[in-house]
Amino acid sequence: MTGATISVGEASASTVNSDALPDPTALTASLALFRGVLADEVGGAFLALVAVLARRAAWPDIRAAWSRLFALLAAEAELATTPLVGDAWQNHLLDRLLADDNPFSQKAQRAGLTAMGDALVRQARAELRALQQLFRLDAQRLRTYLPPSIDGEPWPAWDGLRPLTEAPAEPTHPPLKRALADAPDWAALLPELVAYYARTGTGVFAHYRAFRWVRAGDQGRLEGIAHPDPVRLSDLVGYESERELLLRNTEHFLAGYPANNVLLYGDRGTGKSSTVKALLHAYGDRGLRLIEVAKAHLPDLPQLLALLRDRRERFILFVDDLSFHESEVEYKELKAVLEGSLEARPPNVLLYATSNRRHLVQESFADRAGAVDGELHAVDTAQEKLSLSDRFGITLTFVAPDQERYLAIVRALANQRGLAIEPEELQRRAIAWALRHRARSGRTARQFVDYLTGELGVAATAS
Repeated sequence: MTGATISVGEASASTVNSDALPDPTALTASLALFRGVLADEVGGAFLALVAVLARRAAWPDIRAAWSRLFALLAAEAELATTPLVGDAWQNHLLDRLLADDNPFSQKAQRAGLTAMGDALVRQARAELRALQQLFRLDAQRLRTYLPPSIDGEPWPAWDGLRPLTEAPAEPTHPPLKRALADAPDWAALLPELVAYYARTGTGVFAHYRAFRWVRAGDQGRLEGIAHPDPVRLSDLVGYESERELLLRNTEHFLAGYPANNVLLYGDRGTGKSSTVKALLHAYGDRGLRLIEVAKAHLPDLPQLLALLRDRRERFILFVDDLSFHESEVEYKELKAVLEGSLEARPPNVLLYATSNRRHLVQESFADRAGAVDGELHAVDTAQEKLSLSDRFGITLTFVAPDQERYLAIVRALANQRGLAIEPEELQRRAIAWALRHRARSGRTARQFVDYLTGELGVAATAS
């Protein structure tokens, strides 16, 4: 085949591989458990390409199917930040297999292989062998069903795609991924696959660690966040005692012991939200997942809790800047979840909320005077509003720092950055910055140090 050039529509049977390709329709029909592995755009494009090759379709049809798959794999592989295992198609298939959420992988998370029914195990083994047939159809093999070039140009192939980053010294992919790529029989690795699912989880919760709850019309759903806020606990300076109690509560939660919902309230810019978001990087490897829920979506909490119940992961629902006006009634949904609903809150879910208000529901003087729109039991109404804060087991207070604490935060951040500036100059400029912004807070300190880092960096480059 070397050196042959075939124009569109002129391929000869002798120029391409005549061996029969696996029937993609039959293979996918055999999948009852792992059907989701191929249920994405790349999987559909791959199956379409194999189908047109198998039936020896016209070259324009083959060329269109090949180009579509190449484009999808190029977008995925060339922008990847981890090394590929195999070619781009093989790497994609392995990732989908290791993340697939199905009855087999769900059972694996909750019980060992010995707890599975024989029928489930037999089906899983058969499907792994079916998927391995598709794995073996790499770019090199599929090219043998094509002429070496078409219209004088070589076929673009996805075995030449490269990720954004160079391969690190240590592999960043799971060892099982490489083991599957090298294994003669995937079914033989079934125990290792069960152990992997039990250790890492599956589905969207294995792929993402941070989520937001979004709603389209009347339907809500989880949306994975590919690039969560990178803030880490080591980046946060000040409020160590407040943060320590939150960390201990989170440790109890991750260890499977009872833990409390937490309200972090206080002045703006004191690091309440950053403290919660930093938990993700501290405990994500231990199964912690963070889900941001907007106040307007609190009525969806029962639906969200049903989705999270019985998962192996531990979830913190994060409600930022929580407070309610007098006319808003969403707080009643929140109260029911915190404590008071007939349905128990799942033991793998906690709620951490931040607020600038100690009393989350606005209370008027009329409430205290017993004159809420002429209500006979106005005191009961007032108590209902105040009781929301009481249902958080832990309340942490973040108050704006005085000047001494503000300067301590500035110095610590400057030391973290390794800024070359005299202490007296740093203090003078930090105070001036706070006066100009009319606030002393951890946020103000960080904004000042960010500005100073840029200023000193530009000056050093220019000199």
